[in-house]
Amino acid sequence: MATLAQQFTGLRCPPISHTRLSRRKSITQIQQKLLNSRKNKTIVSAVAISNAETREREELNQLFEEAYERCRTAPMEGVSFTLEEFHSALEKYDFNSELGTKVKGTVFCTDNRGALVDITAKSSAYLPTQEACIHKIKHVEEAGIVPGLKEEFVIIGENEADDSLVLSLRMIQYELAWERCRQLQSEDVVVKGKVVGANKGGVVAEVEGLRGFVPFSQISSKSTAEELLGKDLPLKFVEVDEEQSRLVLSNRKAMADSQAQLGIGSVVIGTVQSLKPYGAFIDIGGINGLLHVSQISHDRVADIATVLQPGDTLKVCL
Repeated sequence: MATLAQQFTGLRCPPISHTRLSRRKSITQIQQKLLNSRKNKTIVSAVAISNAETREREELNQLFEEAYERCRTAPMEGVSFTLEEFHSALEKYDFNSELGTKVKGTVFCTDNRGALVDITAKSSAYLPTQEACIHKIKHVEEAGIVPGLKEEFVIIGENEADDSLVLSLRMIQYELAWERCRQLQSEDVVVKGKVVGANKGGVVAEVEGLRGFVPFSQISSKSTAEELLGKDLPLKFVEVDEEQSRLVLSNRKAMADSQAQLGIGSVVIGTVQSLKPYGAFIDIGGINGLLHVSQISHDRVADIATVLQPGDTLKVCL
């Protein structure tokens, strides 16, 4: 066996071609040029961006300097209203939230507890049901409080939970009711009052939404408080004192005024109140009159109940 050296002795490698070396050199040079080109482009782009940002900063700086100079030398230049007008507008829309202040608002939502009202304040205001009307109601809509209603309210408090204001319509109606009662007293007119309660000294009647006291000494009939409860009585004002919340009424004065307007022979309409063996008591506009059994019919009446019943309405002659 021939040695390994003897085997390789006869082998010859072909010489490296100059053409291949030149081609590889050319490719390497092209790649280098491309890299250099990309580097140059990157540098040029970075310089361009830097120059643009510098110009933008300079322009903004110039704008700020000009704006500062205008504010320092001519702050109202280009403004369509004066400083006095601006302060006047602030005062116009400044909101006063002190207790007792009257404000205008618009109802925009109602629920079982009351209504939300927009009074152009920072937050909405609330109108509780008990403050929606001078009369007792279960829902604000019973008093005509519906979304879209524009009304004047008075501020009576503040809700600490959400800083919302508490409004009232009842207080405004209360003031108007007292004013109306003073006017009616000065005119000495007869008004109708519904008996809504009673105590040892007399009965309580509601007039113009206010509760007034009618002493028993000022009631013309002999009816008890239980019999008068729920009935309407003609009344006149005796005392109207808003500061003391004192309203005193008289049924006797109203009856005397009504009787003065009636004369013998007048034909009036009355309502049968009660029956007695000797006749029937008739209510004539708050005046109790006796219709004797002998005046009920041309024929003899043995039992009045066969002819009349309480609640019947009939014409009678005084």
